[in-house]
Amino acid sequence: MSKIADPDDRVNLITRHARGPNVLPNFAFFTRLLLFAAKETKTIIRDLNAGVSANHVQLLTDAIYARDEILRVMDTETRQKLDSGQEVYIILLAPGSYEYVVGFLAIVTLGAAVVPIYTNLPVKEMKYYVQKTNASLMLFGSSCAKKAEELARTMLQSATLSSFKSVPLQCLVGRPTLQPADFRIDDRGFLDLNAPGLVIFTSGTTGPPKAAVRRRGYLSDGTLALASELGITKDDTLLHCLPVHHATGINVNILPILLEGGCIEFKPGNFDPAFVWNKFKEGELTVFSGVPTMYARLREYFDQNLASLPPEQLKPYVEGVQRLRDLWCGTSALPLPLQTWWTEFRQQRPILSRYGSTESALSIMTLPRSIDVPDNSVGSAVAGVDVKLSNGDEGEVLVRSPHMFSKYLGDPEATRKAHDADGFYKTGDIAEKRGNNYFILGRASIDIIKTGGYKVSALDVERALLGLPYVAEAMVVGVEDDTYGQRVGAAVVLRPGHDGATPKISLAGMRKDLRDSLVAYKMPTLLRVVPVLPKSPTGKVSKKILGPQLFSPQKAEPEKARL
Repeated sequence: MSKIADPDDRVNLITRHARGPNVLPNFAFFTRLLLFAAKETKTIIRDLNAGVSANHVQLLTDAIYARDEILRVMDTETRQKLDSGQEVYIILLAPGSYEYVVGFLAIVTLGAAVVPIYTNLPVKEMKYYVQKTNASLMLFGSSCAKKAEELARTMLQSATLSSFKSVPLQCLVGRPTLQPADFRIDDRGFLDLNAPGLVIFTSGTTGPPKAAVRRRGYLSDGTLALASELGITKDDTLLHCLPVHHATGINVNILPILLEGGCIEFKPGNFDPAFVWNKFKEGELTVFSGVPTMYARLREYFDQNLASLPPEQLKPYVEGVQRLRDLWCGTSALPLPLQTWWTEFRQQRPILSRYGSTESALSIMTLPRSIDVPDNSVGSAVAGVDVKLSNGDEGEVLVRSPHMFSKYLGDPEATRKAHDADGFYKTGDIAEKRGNNYFILGRASIDIIKTGGYKVSALDVERALLGLPYVAEAMVVGVEDDTYGQRVGAAVVLRPGHDGATPKISLAGMRKDLRDSLVAYKMPTLLRVVPVLPKSPTGKVSKKILGPQLFSPQKAEPEKARL
């Protein structure tokens, strides 16, 4: 609760009183959930791994119970910080699941900020996250018990956080359900919307991960604005397959569905295209959210396992996909051949692309009502968000948004340097603008290749490579060269032929096949064919790591073309 300065306000005139049991914060996030609880009994979360289903009342019941247990074990110093309105950060270690959502809500009801961390991180890296946020408490899911125990033991041995406590979520869910009338909203004023509500760590590709803080108000206002843009309703059901320590997994795939009364189906673990196609076939899903890698694997599975089915067996899969209202894609625009395939499969309804970052939040997107969006565009600026490019219609993407991050925790200098003189966040991404539509060219630090006096977008080359029928995946990087500054290096994973055999290709043959889509100076001059391109949990290839590994002098010389 934020402190009320007016001495004549009732809160400052009456005797200080306790909240009492089952009291939720005066925050639109919980007001909305309670309103749904009073009039809806439908399932809003299905945890497919745990076999758990819950409605609004059960979710709020478990969140209240979890909050009370956290307060019971919380150390005195942290409790005093909460009571005085100081910043408190609590670790959430769980995959996408019902336990995760209960933990998330429990932390928010306390007035603390949620710090979700990736469950597969080594304990040494987790320790960095805990120390960076000065968190003295952690909630953990049942599948993370061993990792949580190891982390807690490590922290208790630390001189800085010797009072670190961990609370298992497994024993806090499934409590006897309260009735909607049992809940109350706190009468002592609103929660401070400018206080920290969520911390998302950056990828750390250019140094230690930074803790980007989102304001509490984003959890309600930002979520409802996005839900409105996407047309989400209580009739929607989304299959959640993305990581939940990442912005998309939380801010797109959980919160908007939750606050609009829809249903989230959680299926954590490795992405399984067969399972997803069967969910499409069942016909209960209305939206699906993924990244380009997922859509590529879904298409590959269809081509190899479903396309040859007899028409009567194939029909339910096709109709299931066509019944989906929307498909969403984040991290980058889909390669054109992949977008074209899905658009044709869905009767000329394209996958909706978007652009944002951990710091800037969602900034550019194609909306369900968008028409005539050009190929490879990620759409236009979101309403209320100020987007500009550093050099007019081309340059670094600069964003100023009501929902952007408030700071890098504990690093004011990095926060200052991340903005220009007008308060725009400097994304480090390069884009073009044509009309109202934006086209992302890549990261300035790694995706803009300077070769022989030309500037080449690695993403443009990757899109062209993915248009070749025998290329399943592609990564393009700049490789240092004494003569040309950089060469265009391509690493590709090949698509098996109809006979199941991997085709044989050469750099010369590939360059010949690219003539219709790339000018000569953009064509790869170095080639490596690899069995796999390792990816992060969010489906991205780390070029800063993989590029030097594949094109380092220590490696065998890649196939090279004469320039």
